[in-house]
Amino acid sequence: MSETTSLSSGEKIVTTSTMMDDPELLGAHPVFPSTYRPFLDELCEKTKFTKSEIRFLYRGFKQECPGGIVQEDTFKEIYQKFFPYGNSTVYAHLVFKAFDITSCGAITFKDMILTLSTLLRGSNREKLKWIFSRLYDLNGNGFITKRELCDIITAIHDLVGVSKQAEDRKTRDHVDRIFSKFDANRDGIVTIEEFLESCLKDDVIVKSLQSFSTTL
Repeated sequence: MSETTSLSSGEKIVTTSTMMDDPELLGAHPVFPSTYRPFLDELCEKTKFTKSEIRFLYRGFKQECPGGIVQEDTFKEIYQKFFPYGNSTVYAHLVFKAFDITSCGAITFKDMILTLSTLLRGSNREKLKWIFSRLYDLNGNGFITKRELCDIITAIHDLVGVSKQAEDRKTRDHVDRIFSKFDANRDGIVTIEEFLESCLKDDVIVKSLQSFSTTL
């Protein structure tokens, strides 16, 4: 697994215009405390963040997304700024789908914070399960095929600007090498158990996963 993949390598739409002005979430004196406190309590219960950390993240989300949701076009524009020399379209689409927990076509604050809780505060096993199920298993059938892995690695090569001349050969070699490592029983598919076992034995991958952990 590449560092880029690890880095990327994040519910119903509750962030309405009313909630976006919620003083309870923003840490001010609440006007309607009973209305919004349950939502904040729910996020604390379902994530590894404190209330103050959730408020901090919410302020940033509101500033960048005043409408309360992130549409895919906006998400792709953000990715393109970080990777100006490559084509980020496909990879950004895959990451967007991974963050869009309810597949509603938009990322809400709840989507974002649930994903970040796993990626920033989860155990190595939890992070790897997210990468497997939300990013690598493209059709959601519970295992990874060589075709799916090829699609992911091709998107990563496009993202970082690998030239088209070298892309086919590099992608093919990269896919064969990684898939062979993951597919322990050589049955042509990679299960979640094989994926976890292989990744957790790899010091480079483990170190990369640990680099996600952060204090807000």
